[in-house]
Amino acid sequence: MSYKALYRTYRPLSFIEVAGQKHIVKTLENALKSGKIAHAYLFAGPRGTGKTTMAKLFAKALNCEEGVGQQCNQCSNCLAINSGSHPDVIEIDAASNNGVDDIRNLIDNVKYSPIKGKYKVYIIDEVHMMSTSAFNALLKTLEEPPTNVIFILATTEPHKVLPTILSRCQRYDFSKVGDSDIRQRMITILEAEKVTYDKLAVDLIISLSDGGVRDALSMLDQVLAFSNDHLDENDILSLFGLAGTSEKIALIEAAHQQDVKTLLTKSAAFVEHGVDIKRLTLDLLNILKDILIYQKTHDEKLLIILNENEAEHLVKEIGSQKARQMIDVLLLAQAEFRNVANIRSLFEVVLLKLVALGEEQISGVEQKIPTRNVKESPKVVVTTTPKGHSIPISAGEIHQRPEQLPFNQPQVEQQKVDQQPQPAITPKPDLEATMKKFVKINATEMVKEGDKLFIDDESLIGIMCLGDRDEKLELNRSWRTLDSLLADDKLGPYAAILKDGMPYVLTKNVLVLVYDYIKVVEQVNIIENQRIFQKIVEQILGRNVIVYGLNSKDRARVQKKFLDLNQLGRLPKVKEIKVEISGSEKI
Repeated sequence: MSYKALYRTYRPLSFIEVAGQKHIVKTLENALKSGKIAHAYLFAGPRGTGKTTMAKLFAKALNCEEGVGQQCNQCSNCLAINSGSHPDVIEIDAASNNGVDDIRNLIDNVKYSPIKGKYKVYIIDEVHMMSTSAFNALLKTLEEPPTNVIFILATTEPHKVLPTILSRCQRYDFSKVGDSDIRQRMITILEAEKVTYDKLAVDLIISLSDGGVRDALSMLDQVLAFSNDHLDENDILSLFGLAGTSEKIALIEAAHQQDVKTLLTKSAAFVEHGVDIKRLTLDLLNILKDILIYQKTHDEKLLIILNENEAEHLVKEIGSQKARQMIDVLLLAQAEFRNVANIRSLFEVVLLKLVALGEEQISGVEQKIPTRNVKESPKVVVTTTPKGHSIPISAGEIHQRPEQLPFNQPQVEQQKVDQQPQPAITPKPDLEATMKKFVKINATEMVKEGDKLFIDDESLIGIMCLGDRDEKLELNRSWRTLDSLLADDKLGPYAAILKDGMPYVLTKNVLVLVYDYIKVVEQVNIIENQRIFQKIVEQILGRNVIVYGLNSKDRARVQKKFLDLNQLGRLPKVKEIKVEISGSEKI
C-alpha cells in the first residue's frame, strides 16, 4: 500500500478534532441541532485552514446513520465518507472542471435522489476558478436545488466569485489557525507516530506554516522523511535553508561590535546555504524586538525568538537605544527589498549601515532629517534636475501647529512653538479677468519637455510636517474656481491640469498636488510651465507658492516613510525645520 501523507492520515474525523475555527464549528453544530440547514454554503479563507475538511465533516453529520448532527465514524455512511467513496458526497475540483459543460453535467445529476445517504452533498473546491458562463449555468440550481441537495463551495479568493453566487450562499470565513491549536495538533500526531521532538523544532514549523495546519503537517512530513524518528531544529534549518537563533544573534553582535569582516563572512555563508534573506531580516527584527520587550518587562513568556539567557545577554551588550536604531534600519530595508533585483547586495549594504550606527552616522538610511537628540536644525532643500535650477522663494523659518498633518494620521508629539498663522485664502473675485490680463502680457504655450523640479523624499517629509491641514481643506473648497478658466484657449490647459490634481500638502511656500498619471506630474514640474501654474494658484491662495506634482504611487511610498518615522519618534521637531530654497534662476 502506498504511503499516505500525514495531513490525509490525520484528517479530523469529527468537529471536536478540528484545529481552530471554533466559531464555524459552533455555528454548524447549532444549525444541525435546530434543523436550520441552508441549501448552499461558501467556505472562504487561506489555504490549509480546514475548508474542505469542514465540508466533509458537515456532509458526514448530515448523513450519519445515527441521526443528523452525529459523526459516529462507524456506520457505513461515515466510513464511506472517510474513505472518499460515498456516492452521495461528490467532490469537484473547479480548477480542472470549470467549464459550462462540466456544470451542466452536474446539474443533470442533481435531480436524482440520494443513493445511500439522506442528503446529496456537492463540494466544489477552488470555486473561484470557474468561468463566468459556468457560474451563470449554476445560478438557478444553486438558488433552488432539490430539498435533499446541498452545495458547499470552497475558495481561497472569494472576491473572484460572482456576487450573484455569493448572495445565494451562507458565507463562513475561515481564519488562520492559532499557534496553540497547530501545536496541539502536531504534538498529538507526533505522539501517535511515536516520534520524539524538540519544542523549538515544533515552534519553528509553526512559524513557517503561517497559520495553515496543512502546511504545518506537510513540512512535518518532509522533515520526518529527512530525520526519521526525531524532530530536530537543526534538521529543519538545513532542509528549508534557515538560520539558527545563535547565528542570528552572532550577526547582530558583529554589527554592534563593528566587526565588518565577520559580518560579511556570515552573510556570505547564509547566502551559500540558501537562507531566505527576507525571512532572516524579519527574524533579526524579532530578536531586536525581544530585546526591547525584555528590557522593559523581564518576562520570558513575552519573547518570540530569544530565551531568557539570550535576552539578558543582549540587553546588557546592545541596550535598548541601539536596538531601536537597528530596528529603524531593518524596517526601512524591508520596504526596499521588493524594489531591487539583487537582494544580497542590498542586505550587505544594510549590514554596513548597522555597523555605521556606532560611528557618527546615526541613521541607517542616510536620513537627512535628524533624531530629536541632534541640535542642528534640518533643512528642507528643494532642487531641480538635471541642471540644478532652484525656485526663487525666500528662505526662512516656518512655524506651524504640529498637529496639522497633511492627512488624518497619528499626531506628531506636541511641541511649543511660536504661532505664526497662515494668511486666510481670499481668492480674487474675478479670477478669469485677472488671469486673462496676465496672459496677454505673458502669453506662453504649455511645454511638454524641459528641466523639471525635483523634491527628494526627505524634503517631502519635512514639508509634510509643516503642512497646514485646515488651510489645505479651505483650498479644496476654493479649487472649483478653476472652472472659470477651463474654456480659455491659453489658460484652459493649465487650469485643467491643476483641477485634475488633489491638493495634498500646503505650506507657506509649497503646494503639493497628487496625480494618478506620471505624464501629468512631469508637465506640472517642468520649470517653464511653473510661471503660469504659480500665477493661477496665487490668485486663489493669495500668495506665491511652488506648485509641485507628485505621482500617487510616490505619495503612498513617502506617506509610509512618514508614518514609520512618526511611529518611531523620528520626525523632526516642527520648530527646527527650515525651508531653504535658494538660487537666482527666474521662473
